[in-house]
Amino acid sequence: MTAPSRTLHPAAWWLWAATMGVAAVRTTNPMLLAFIAVVVVFVVAARRSAAPWSRSLAVFFRLGLIVIVIRVVVQVVFGYRLPGHVLFTLPHVPLPGWAAGVSIGGPVTLESVLQAAVDGLRLAVILLCFGAANSLASPYRLLRCLPTVLYEAGVAVTVALTFAPELVITIGSIRDARRLRGRPTRGIAGLRGLAIPVLEGALDRSLQLAASMDARGYGRRFAAPAHRRLATGATALGLLLVMLGVFGALDPGSVPSGGIPVLAIGAVLLAMGMTAGGRRSPRTRYRPDVWRLPEWGVSLSGCAVLGAFVIAGVVGVQGLQFTPYPLRAPTLPLFLCIGILAGLLPAVMAPSPRDPGYREADEEMVDLVQSETNPSAGVPGVAR
Repeated sequence: MTAPSRTLHPAAWWLWAATMGVAAVRTTNPMLLAFIAVVVVFVVAARRSAAPWSRSLAVFFRLGLIVIVIRVVVQVVFGYRLPGHVLFTLPHVPLPGWAAGVSIGGPVTLESVLQAAVDGLRLAVILLCFGAANSLASPYRLLRCLPTVLYEAGVAVTVALTFAPELVITIGSIRDARRLRGRPTRGIAGLRGLAIPVLEGALDRSLQLAASMDARGYGRRFAAPAHRRLATGATALGLLLVMLGVFGALDPGSVPSGGIPVLAIGAVLLAMGMTAGGRRSPRTRYRPDVWRLPEWGVSLSGCAVLGAFVIAGVVGVQGLQFTPYPLRAPTLPLFLCIGILAGLLPAVMAPSPRDPGYREADEEMVDLVQSETNPSAGVPGVAR
């Protein structure tokens, strides 16, 4: 008798997507950024389920395109006038001296447009990685994995993590309702009719879930003992130092002591706070998510991609950064291409959404999403 199929741990998908996004931050080469985007889209297409939030990637892809267009338009109209091959000239409006670096109108060069497009592409790829995490990982299962020491923040985390999936679900339902009524769903007219109801509906559904969790004692308050306050403080300080260390690692010189030491200290405090807080706050879970070989493979594949970019930055691999001065085609380093290919491993190692057990789990989560506003129904992600 074969073992039943299971879904991948949601934290593994988020770790993979986060490392892919951080790798995109470390390069300005448009070919490498496009390669990362292709790998992310391929993995999502191969391993996404039939859940409503699996359509999040398409929404973030469109949002990325809008970001690129806005970045280019802002550069053309208000950006700093860089020298180069002039494409056209806009009417110039003189500004006072304190507005240095900002201009309205003037000559628009090919180099400035390319620089703006690359900056927008990098942000678009980061958004695409975030959309991949929302498409592959169930937000409700991710909430069940929230460490015990952080349960006070559960309501706020619920609203934050479920807003993007609920936004995708609300877009689909409102678009279907408008289509049945014969109203436009595309173009400017369709966008005007979708914007306010979609944002209001997604936020309302997230708040309803948070309120139901709060009514069941998820974010309960009590007189915390001294060890509880110390564990919470160590966790909060650890998270702050980890974020500061990551920022220092991405932007060398921004943190005086360096990003790696701060990141290591923050990781130690975070681990100590979670361990100390979790021991004295037992919490049972129904069907807890396990962390096994597929989870390690998916997580390490993303870490391998990020490690390749870190090594390339340390040793000075040519082609990691792109500059339009002088104007030339970007190069494609072989070492980084091999590193990015490691990000394809989740398409092989993660459980297939075509497995019967995987589909049953997806259908169960869809039923939970559809019944989340029913007072008699259980709340997904809330530990009993």
